[in-house]
Amino acid sequence: MSLPGLAVLIIFAYVPMYGILIAFKNYKVNLGIMGSPWVGQWFRQFFSNPFALRTVRNTVIIGFYSLLFGFPAPILLALLFNELKNGRFKKTVQTLSYYPHFVSTVIIVGFLHTFCASDGLFNMIVRFFGHETINFISDARWFRFLYVSSGIWQGVGFGTIIYLAALSGIDPTFYDVAEMDGANRFQKVLNVTLPHLRPTIVILFILAVGGLFGADTQKILLLYNAQTYETADVIGTYVYREGIQGARFEYSSAVGLFQTAINFFFLVFTNQIARKLNDTSLF
Repeated sequence: MSLPGLAVLIIFAYVPMYGILIAFKNYKVNLGIMGSPWVGQWFRQFFSNPFALRTVRNTVIIGFYSLLFGFPAPILLALLFNELKNGRFKKTVQTLSYYPHFVSTVIIVGFLHTFCASDGLFNMIVRFFGHETINFISDARWFRFLYVSSGIWQGVGFGTIIYLAALSGIDPTFYDVAEMDGANRFQKVLNVTLPHLRPTIVILFILAVGGLFGADTQKILLLYNAQTYETADVIGTYVYREGIQGARFEYSSAVGLFQTAINFFFLVFTNQIARKLNDTSLF
């Protein structure tokens, strides 16, 4: 029964890795990947490019903000769900929080454009408090806020599933003992719930740090424009412009490989730190 899944994994995830070689080649279609001459110029060309610093900086900043504000959000929401006593209300709120995850990124960005319009919801609130209309979409200062906040709204509900599953495995006896010791609800969360969630939090944190040097390229492509390149242009969008629009396949492959290597470094480094501090790690 596992053979179809393994076949899909091998064909679409491992076989294409052969194409990584193009990052070290002066690719010629008539010669093929193996027949094309070896070169090492694409990496040097990227680091000498004036846009390299901007794309790397924006990628790191957006990834850091997403980790800083997006990672704790599902934990806090799961803790709040766990404190709800009304079962019907709890299930209703959980279901509503899951819905945005199943909404297409295209639709999410469409919502943002509608809400951020001059007569949209956000500017209605701004005018209500006596301020002038803000062009959120074309103002580079607002791009990161829109990207990170919309990402949290879209993924926070679905992200609680793993934490709620971990919470359901906690023996209620621990809470009874804590209550007998005089612990209030906050102290129960601090001394019972969080210690039991720690292994799950550590594993998911390692995976999150592994994607720190990445961003949702599709969402940024749909959301950014020429006025917001200063804060919105990341490695993924740069690779798209150079590789797909500019047909510089070798150069864009080298830049993408550089991004993947950095993500892999962060993953391994965080995993080693977690293993030493908590005896919990991916490998």
